[in-house]
Amino acid sequence: MTQTIFIDGAVGTTGLEIADRLSGRGEFNMVSLPEAQRKDLAARREAINDSDFVILCLPDDAAREAVALIDNDRTRVIDASTAHRTAEGWVYGFAEFREGQRERIANARFVSNPGCYPTGFLALIAPLIANGLLPTDWPYVLNAVSGYSGGGKALIERFEAEPDLGFRGYGLNLDHKHMPEMKIHGGLSHDVIFAPSVIRAFRGMLVDIPLHLGAIGSVTADQLLDALSSFYAGSKIVSVQSGSGLSELLISEKDAPTDRLELFVCGNAGGYHARLIARLDNLGKGASGAAVQNLNIMAGLDETAGLQL
Repeated sequence: MTQTIFIDGAVGTTGLEIADRLSGRGEFNMVSLPEAQRKDLAARREAINDSDFVILCLPDDAAREAVALIDNDRTRVIDASTAHRTAEGWVYGFAEFREGQRERIANARFVSNPGCYPTGFLALIAPLIANGLLPTDWPYVLNAVSGYSGGGKALIERFEAEPDLGFRGYGLNLDHKHMPEMKIHGGLSHDVIFAPSVIRAFRGMLVDIPLHLGAIGSVTADQLLDALSSFYAGSKIVSVQSGSGLSELLISEKDAPTDRLELFVCGNAGGYHARLIARLDNLGKGASGAAVQNLNIMAGLDETAGLQL
């Protein structure tokens, strides 16, 4: 049976990439509004309530407003904003990071898409904490670099208008909006020390967690690698490999879209220093690809359908 989908915020970067992944999918019928009605409250209300699924690609306040417009008990929602990532009654839309999460998504009415940085962080940390290899009360540090598309329209315009702008460090007040998401879904006792930055590449992301394993306990980098490899074994989206022999990890200005998530475990000769690194497309598994994956799961379809792998 064909199911109807409305993307509220379809003209933004995330919305456009979701629509591209859904293009030609016979399982879905896309509901759209003419440009003149795109911000009309009554038109949005009608489109939302007439749809089986709604994907919100909106600023946080607008996403909350959209949810408040629902006046039925059947429309299911995937929210790509930050608004509901730690909200009661919402299921966190990261199928791989925790046992049973895929089933929770499948049965949910309201699903919150993970943030791009937390996707990399939680993919690395959550399974290791669940296995007892890493503690919940450690002061984790996260260094990360992203393509500038992650900053939305304003940052995209800035990078394209300023050809000499090559690197932007931000979040210097140590109060980034992704921090509660990482702490809560990681089950951590402390906030993550988060140091994000942006480079002159449209898409792509490296998420890097340095660990002094000798201070944490007796665990080694090889044990972390083995645990992650076992946890993600068989995944069509997440891959794990050793950083042994790697001299560098790259993001290119011309990287193609991808919905893959690559995890690396790099350790020193003694195995007691490690860097856990995730490489992903901030617009793919970090946003649009994750939304389509969640939609597939909720609709009872192959979760990789339409993904760019």
